Amino acid sequence: MSNNLLAVQDFYPEDFSWCFGCGRLNPSGHHFQTRWNGDTTLTEYRPQPEQMAIPGFVYGGLLASLIDCHSTGSASLAFYRRDGHELGESAPVPRCVTASLKVDYLKPTPLGPLLSVVGRVSEIGRKKVILNSELWADGQLCVKGEAILVLAPDSMIKGI
Repeated sequence: MSNNLLAVQDFYPEDFSWCFGCGRLNPSGHHFQTRWNGDTTLTEYRPQPEQMAIPGFVYGGLLASLIDCHSTGSASLAFYRRDGHELGESAPVPRCVTASLKVDYLKPTPLGPLLSVVGRVSEIGRKKVILNSELWADGQLCVKGEAILVLAPDSMIKGI
């Protein structure tokens, strides 16, 4: 049974929890959190005033980071579920990195509202996931992303 309230980043081991975007151990980071929402993945975030591009709108680099971290977290969730696991089990969560990231800015993203990134796995292979994401603000689609994520190479993971 899936627990849709658990964020995958809470299950990353310490050596993989320092990302500026989603690392729970990075005191200066954004602390993005990605979870299942039925058959899609969800990351929600409310940008701070200092994360603006121009008054009233969110800096595009933050939006790209949000799509990126959402995508790596979603890929970890997808591999874990594919292998028959749900968050909260004792099996280690796969760690993924970005191989390719495409971000399309469809309209300026307003600063203030809660942002919701919804991800859908379009392909999953042995070591690769392709994820399509949509970033919504106040019911408007502002950004689309497509990412190719791969399992982190052994050279990036301590203890292997």
